[in-house]
Amino acid sequence: MLLWKEIRNRKCGGLKFRRQHPFQKLVLDFYCHELGLVIEVDGGIHDNPEVKERDINRTSELESVGLKVIRFRNEDVLNNMDKVLKSIIDFAET
Repeated sequence: MLLWKEIRNRKCGGLKFRRQHPFQKLVLDFYCHELGLVIEVDGGIHDNPEVKERDINRTSELESVGLKVIRFRNEDVLNNMDKVLKSIIDFAET
């Protein structure tokens, strides 16, 4: 995955991410334990109302245990990686 190439080995703001990290009954796309930060990358299927509802519930579940969640569209990762990486760093700094 393109995003993994850019964030692995502390390439993004010195943050350590894990890919496809199991958490409770979920698998997180990317997870930074240091910050409790979850990054989810969503494709077109996430436009489906049922999937949107599931995403909302998933985010709420993660936030209820103190994790922070940010989501990006596949299109953003493919077409605007610099903006995605800046958003991750900015989010981590808040």
